[in-house]
Amino acid sequence: MIISIIVAMDEQRGIGKGGRLPWHLSADLKRFKSLTMGHHLIMGRKTYESIGRPLPGRTMIVITRNRSYAAEGCLIAASLKAAIAIAEKRGETEAFIAGGGQIFAQALEFADRIYLTLVHTIVNAGVFFPEYKPKEWIEAEHGYHYADEHNQFPFTFKVLERINLEARAIASK
Repeated sequence: MIISIIVAMDEQRGIGKGGRLPWHLSADLKRFKSLTMGHHLIMGRKTYESIGRPLPGRTMIVITRNRSYAAEGCLIAASLKAAIAIAEKRGETEAFIAGGGQIFAQALEFADRIYLTLVHTIVNAGVFFPEYKPKEWIEAEHGYHYADEHNQFPFTFKVLERINLEARAIASK
């Protein structure tokens, strides 16, 4: 199973402000829907509550330490590893991790792919994507988009693939 992170961040890695996305990018929302449709979508409780409902066409797994937490139409997991195990047991081919900051920090060490929307602005964010090592990733795709009436800021879509460290070591010999 491929483990993918899906995130939009500003140029200083800001991802959230006051429990919400700090921008409106219609193209990014459409991309999110297209990529995650039919898959398991894993997120922390705060991220889920900021959305406020299960997203149609996806199996939502909410991570929380609160054993009595319930979200109608969602599966509940006590940890990121437990959420991934649920998705894998259910036959998922690519599970998407959608935040927030603490969940991204845990996922970064074993994610295979990052679907990144780099928003070309700096917002007064309160939540940030963790620092990652660019040398461990290769940019497989990218596409620049200008701001327009449906997209508040210019942005770049990127797909980052984790470099297979074993293959990299062999290639450098």
